[in-house]
Amino acid sequence: MLARATPVLFVLPQHVLMLDLAGPAEVLRVASQLQADEVGQAPPRYQLSFAGPAAAIQSSIGLPLAGLAPLPATLEAGTMIVLVGVAGSTDLALRQQIDAASAAVASWLRQVFSSREHQLLCICSGALIAARAGLLDGRRCTTHHSLCASLQALAPRASVLENRLYVADGAIWSSAGITAGIDMMLHVLSEQAGPRAAAAVARKMVVYMRRAGADPQLSAWTSGRNHLHPGLHRVQDAIAADPAREWGANEMAQLACSSTRHLCRLFQEYTHGSPLDHVHRLRVALARELIMQSSLDLESVARQTGLGSARHLRRIWGKYHATPPSALRQGDVH
Repeated sequence: MLARATPVLFVLPQHVLMLDLAGPAEVLRVASQLQADEVGQAPPRYQLSFAGPAAAIQSSIGLPLAGLAPLPATLEAGTMIVLVGVAGSTDLALRQQIDAASAAVASWLRQVFSSREHQLLCICSGALIAARAGLLDGRRCTTHHSLCASLQALAPRASVLENRLYVADGAIWSSAGITAGIDMMLHVLSEQAGPRAAAAVARKMVVYMRRAGADPQLSAWTSGRNHLHPGLHRVQDAIAADPAREWGANEMAQLACSSTRHLCRLFQEYTHGSPLDHVHRLRVALARELIMQSSLDLESVARQTGLGSARHLRRIWGKYHATPPSALRQGDVH
């Protein structure tokens, strides 16, 4: 049975930045098309809707957007609100329209948003609207690097972080905008539906998947996938679907329709590592997610990721990280 669809309301002010809108919306659209065998569990479902202070607006690229619903008087519990950023303009009349629309959205947010019932995602300058609504006081947040000073001025009691792709503080998330909105939405998806769902969406959208707001490194789930060899992709897809199982060289070679020796050459050519190294990277990535998102001890994490024991987990972990897995729960992993 399909999971209940999460309601997602995209709020579009005047002169909305198109990539701030389209990027995160595409993440959720693609996620809603995933099948259970791609994510190892019931796939996520999202119901997208679009509203704003005006029924018709101009986008940042000049494309008109019409048919927007009015800002609702109430929001269903569990609604995800995506506050989309706007593009600046040198046109005085347009700047006045943008300011009026932003003020209307801020006023609406003050009336309907509840941190106990809703989640607010601020893309780029959307954080400035949240600040005008008084929602960022006492919270950590970020925005586009060119707007950090403005955000701090609007929310002097907020902790504005200038060097982050995105920041999560309770029910309110904020991102640096433009493509960082995609990174943030992938991370939200990972938290809600698991890392495999987010990795599958990242692959389909052909984007890098950031695992944390301050971490620009390529995810192990998508690393080594920038090639066109169908046999190797079959092997990588199978391992990604169940990294904890025992993966033998012969079984992987059969999936690739090759010899074990040729499979090793393929992995070395396209991933710069061995088949075992690829398995280990995914197991460590899965362990990382379990450590961050659960209270399981290391022995349990090791069993669930195919690493056997905490001792073996630490040994394999040390090949890819300078700090031990326990540092994850202390917020200091590298």
